[in-house]
Amino acid sequence: MKGMLEKWAPARLRCLFAVALAALTLVGCGGSGDSGGATATTDANSGTVLIGLTDADGDFVSYSVDVLSVTLKRLNGASIETLPAATRIDFAQLTDLADLLAVATLAPGDIVGGTIRLDYSNAEVFVQVGGDVVAATVVDANGAPLGVTELEIRLAERNHLVITRGRTSFLAIDFDLAASHEVDVTRSPPVVTARPYVVADVEPISDLDLRLRGTLVATDVAASTYTIDVRPWFRPDGNHGRVAVHTTSATMFEINGVAAVGAAGLTALAQQPTGTMTVAFGSLAVRDRTFTAEIVQAGDSVSGERIDAVHGNVVSRTGNQLTVKGAYAVRRNHDARLHRTVRVDVGPDTAVLKAGIRGETLDSRVISIGQHIVAFGSFTEAASTTTPPVLDATHGRVRLLPTLLRGTVEGIVAGQLNLDLRAIDRLGIEMFDFSGTGVTAGVDADPSDYEITTGTLAVSTLSAGEAAKVLGFVTPFGAAPPDFEGRTVIDYGDLPALLGIGWGVTGTTAPFLSIGNTGLVLDLGNPNIGERHVLMVGMRRVDLLGLPATPTIVPAPGRVLFGVAAGSDIQLFTSFADFTAEVAARLAAGKAAVSLTASGSYDEGTNSVVAHHVAMYFAAQ
Repeated sequence: MKGMLEKWAPARLRCLFAVALAALTLVGCGGSGDSGGATATTDANSGTVLIGLTDADGDFVSYSVDVLSVTLKRLNGASIETLPAATRIDFAQLTDLADLLAVATLAPGDIVGGTIRLDYSNAEVFVQVGGDVVAATVVDANGAPLGVTELEIRLAERNHLVITRGRTSFLAIDFDLAASHEVDVTRSPPVVTARPYVVADVEPISDLDLRLRGTLVATDVAASTYTIDVRPWFRPDGNHGRVAVHTTSATMFEINGVAAVGAAGLTALAQQPTGTMTVAFGSLAVRDRTFTAEIVQAGDSVSGERIDAVHGNVVSRTGNQLTVKGAYAVRRNHDARLHRTVRVDVGPDTAVLKAGIRGETLDSRVISIGQHIVAFGSFTEAASTTTPPVLDATHGRVRLLPTLLRGTVEGIVAGQLNLDLRAIDRLGIEMFDFSGTGVTAGVDADPSDYEITTGTLAVSTLSAGEAAKVLGFVTPFGAAPPDFEGRTVIDYGDLPALLGIGWGVTGTTAPFLSIGNTGLVLDLGNPNIGERHVLMVGMRRVDLLGLPATPTIVPAPGRVLFGVAAGSDIQLFTSFADFTAEVAARLAAGKAAVSLTASGSYDEGTNSVVAHHVAMYFAAQ
């Protein structure tokens, strides 16, 4: 059930892509179109490459930009445009999940890098400030607004994307927002400073979680497959390549609001007309790059297909009116954007489904505070600046999705875990009003002591005061305690960790107490340290300057990649010793370090960040 629940909750899947750092350089440019040169070939002697986009967990409620092009570069210098049309993507909605952007058929050979062009002209970036969702401005390192921006992908020499005749390859591009952006919420509006890079996976070490959206081409019930023309994110038209989707006897289907499983679901899909929109969540096999769906939605079960939809978490409830903040609305015309607040109206005729669960009889009375939902109905824009837009789902339906809690362990007893909540999904806990959640007002859910049933889930590795995540469903409204039904518990050791530190615009030539091939130790007494000095484990933020001892950055076992950048001068290393030697040489030559980010996991026992990638930025000279 764990895997099934996670596919229904794509924004909270575990991170599987952090293996190969591809540093990026920001280069302002104008115009549009491809890079010229060779184009994708379609002959029988070609190979296929699947291109996916994802994002590491970060500080953003929404980060929508237009992806204008993805150009790959061959070893001989020829370039290939793989994106048929510009596509708007909200990277904050793709936390640790890849969305299939394009499928390209290419002649055999090595791909050594490429470029991604983003257009920030109409970007919509939102962050949380206190109990509200606020629009932010994105600027470059010099404080200038970003427009059309070209990001150069560089792959390590031993990590080329190899196109082989008759085989499928995969390139996952992770726009690592957390590591490459700094958010200043003290300014109005908040300012986001971007020094972007991506994490690119060309040789995954485990099966990849992936979202495939596209229009139905054909169904083969005997082979348990169906074929789609890819339309990424919420594109209303176009063809971004063709791909086959495999299903199993356990694949769960929802077609026009009707649930089915396995062959019955695929048979129902076969009865839908060509061009029906589908979306599938599943995994891409490492061995043969085949995609197998665990969840398939089709027809008006796909957001924005004939029915308006709103995604988000319920932050308060008054009668049959639900308030959803940071709400992602998808209109039936395929317009998709974030709204700070949306009111969702439900009633006795609202159908309620629980993702991944069959056989439960539910109605709208169960929808409680914190629950992640997708509501389907009729969307009406706000009548004034003082009222929110409204989704009328009184004769529609609501899908309850698994909800992710983040917090600190308060206590553990048999079958129950108590958390001091810090966030629910992407929203800080100060967003939520838990009034009405309890059987009586006196037992309404308390976010500082949130009661979670764990049943037989393993919780022995948890300790009071440590960070943890829990995936599951909120207790029906008015029925707490307990407050939450836990289905998956993720302990401190398995949470992703990110260390970020900066030394101002001028930088420093002495960022470390020690530097060597076994580890880096930061000098937290350096007077040039700027506003960024944080260790984030899950959603738990720790001020590095408040720690009793400086954590050591050590290389993770297995495949890793490290980068050193100064303007357009970028060097990549698969050896930590080579990386630290280059950093030491630059510092000895008087080069000033501007910032450092390291991501991986945090070992509290040894006070070390076990990093699978580290990026060190030097001032351009």
